[in-house]
Amino acid sequence: MQLIPAIDLRGGKCVRLFKGEREKETVYSTNPVEVALKWQSEGAARLHLVDLDGAFEGRPVNTSVISAITSSLNIPLQLGGGMRDAENVRRALELGVSKVILGTAAVEKPEMVKELVDRYQDRIIVGIDARDGIVAVKGWVEGSEKRAVDFALEMQDLGVREIIYTDISRDGTLEGPNYSAMEEMAKALDIPLIASGGVSSLEDLRLLRRLEHLGITGVIVGQALYSGKFTLKEALMEFE
Repeated sequence: MQLIPAIDLRGGKCVRLFKGEREKETVYSTNPVEVALKWQSEGAARLHLVDLDGAFEGRPVNTSVISAITSSLNIPLQLGGGMRDAENVRRALELGVSKVILGTAAVEKPEMVKELVDRYQDRIIVGIDARDGIVAVKGWVEGSEKRAVDFALEMQDLGVREIIYTDISRDGTLEGPNYSAMEEMAKALDIPLIASGGVSSLEDLRLLRRLEHLGITGVIVGQALYSGKFTLKEALMEFE
């Protein structure tokens, strides 16, 4: 299982939101490139970038910062937030991002997902953000009528090769992951699943690792690292 530090970008800064709410923001750094280099130097093999402004506005916003990060690092980066058309996906990949995460676009334009997967294969990830098991879209502001597990199976049938599953009610809360939801999702899928939301302790990582045999291949961690609940080195030792 791979541990993936998260960098959430808003207004060019590295921030964390509580349950995805814009009004509940904590700024951790005004220099995201420095943060990215820190995680790389401490052993991260992959980084998770989210353009929060892009998610809220429906188009990439923090492009210059993302470009600076990609040109400064030599580890893979996955990017989500505002990736709602094929052109923006292409531009992101040309910036040096290894994988692009589709969220709202995957719900609204499944035919585009199929086209992009056919073109870019495993460089396309679908991010499923759910509240009470129902998929949320547009920066988590709006709900949909899709059950998260059913939607994940639809994406798998379209050829998507990796899914990130975030429980919004846990994200940024340090309350621990929704293990039952992660287990249900992992059991339903035949493709790799990355868990996200709520990790607060090394014990949380140990419990998630017990689900690795079900196909959970990675876990995204943000708030716990930024607030000092544990260090990246300590977390990586759990996966050795």
